[in-house]
Amino acid sequence: MLAKVLSSALHGIDAIIVEVEVDIAQGLPQFATVGLPDGAVKESKDRVKSALKNSGYDFPNRKITVNLAPADIRKEGASFDLPVAVGILAATGVVKKERLKEYLLLGELSLDGRIKPVRGCLSVAVAAKREGFSGIVVPRDNACEAGVVEGIQVFGVEELAEVVEFLNGDRAIVPHAVDIHELFRQNSDYVEDFSEVKGQEHAKRALEVAAAGGHNLLMIGPPGSGKTMLARRIPSVLPPMSFDEAIETTKIYSVMGLLERERALIASRPFRSPHHTISDIGLIGGGNTPKPGEVSLSHNGVLFLDELPEFKKHVLEVLRQPLEDGRVTISRALTSLTYPSRIMLVTAMNPCPCGYLADPVHPCTCTPLMIQRYRSRISGPLLDRIDIHIEVPAVKYRELADRSEGESSARIAARVVGSRAVQLERFKGSRVHCNAQMPPRFIKKFCEPDAAGHRMLELVTDRLGLSARTYTRILKVARTIADLEGSDGIRENHISEAIQYRSLDRKPA
Repeated sequence: MLAKVLSSALHGIDAIIVEVEVDIAQGLPQFATVGLPDGAVKESKDRVKSALKNSGYDFPNRKITVNLAPADIRKEGASFDLPVAVGILAATGVVKKERLKEYLLLGELSLDGRIKPVRGCLSVAVAAKREGFSGIVVPRDNACEAGVVEGIQVFGVEELAEVVEFLNGDRAIVPHAVDIHELFRQNSDYVEDFSEVKGQEHAKRALEVAAAGGHNLLMIGPPGSGKTMLARRIPSVLPPMSFDEAIETTKIYSVMGLLERERALIASRPFRSPHHTISDIGLIGGGNTPKPGEVSLSHNGVLFLDELPEFKKHVLEVLRQPLEDGRVTISRALTSLTYPSRIMLVTAMNPCPCGYLADPVHPCTCTPLMIQRYRSRISGPLLDRIDIHIEVPAVKYRELADRSEGESSARIAARVVGSRAVQLERFKGSRVHCNAQMPPRFIKKFCEPDAAGHRMLELVTDRLGLSARTYTRILKVARTIADLEGSDGIRENHISEAIQYRSLDRKPA
């Protein structure tokens, strides 16, 4: 007796269709699972056996072989419990086979037959729609997550018996309906707002420029100056997420099992702030069973690295590829996975180990050698990928005591969105989306300053000994400043402001 049930396995953040073939033959009682199953899949035999018996069904005491095809892709997790159980019931004639080819099934079985939530249901729904299936049968807790994909019916179930009755046509289950526009609206709000920030007008202007052009940013200032507070408010001024961006970001969280039940769609830009003790695998992703890291969880959002020199040097160096390519590739013996990682990198550091270099109130206790060693923990290649570095001084009392509100995030975001619209029109037809991603040919075409701007660049480059990379960074930032001002050309004042955002070049360690 042979039965075939359709399910799905995760490959990176995408899903592939898996055929769960169940064969029941004469012979000594045995349960074998083949097709590159991991430990959790192999253990499903005990969960399936108990779930079937406790749900009132007979478990055949024969030779049972379960094949998970394609056999060359590793299968992980407990999501195959439900299709295996249904396959056994179909092979013994309890479940009619006619409707099995119309639906994808996935879910973890409890010993009493209840169906528990699993990871990656959103990716499975996308794959089912792509392959033209009628619908998917998922745990009730995952139905809202999978329901954001239009054009596919999502049936949320709670018990094994409910699935059997549905497949036999004895029970009607209403497909889960999701109001995508309302869900998108509810989840697109930000708690933090720039109106709450006292003072720091120069820093807020630099953050606006960084957000408008997608530039990576480094903030340098003493403890308590507000670097973290400023960084947490950057997502609130970035352009609103598109639906495609929301789906791609949500898929990453779904695969990791980090998606909250009441938040089935991530419509606000992520903000991730890992501790400086994080490992390279935690930051970039990987492991024996590869998983996305913090850089992928920040996809379409902000990755904030506070106390940058405290991170291990080899951990910071792995950031080079995602910053350049917008994706992370993890290669293993059996597979190679690619995770998206298009991020805005925001970093913060103290000016010296004690944090009070050049502070007018607190004396600095660091020697020049200590300061040099502290700053040298950040490599030149990583600094080359950061377009803007600014100083964030301590806030004065009169600014803290000021009861008036600063400019709101909504007003800043309106200017940022206008600037991004100009950039999208400029780079139409290319893979470039913002000024920070411009290749050299675009810099030559779109970043030509006027005569006064050329003279200032020449003077500053010769006096400070700026590198060629720093020169192109200044031009990119100046292009963004000109876009914010609505100017077609780059003028002297745009170059001047861009130079002010190269703090480490103006004051070398």
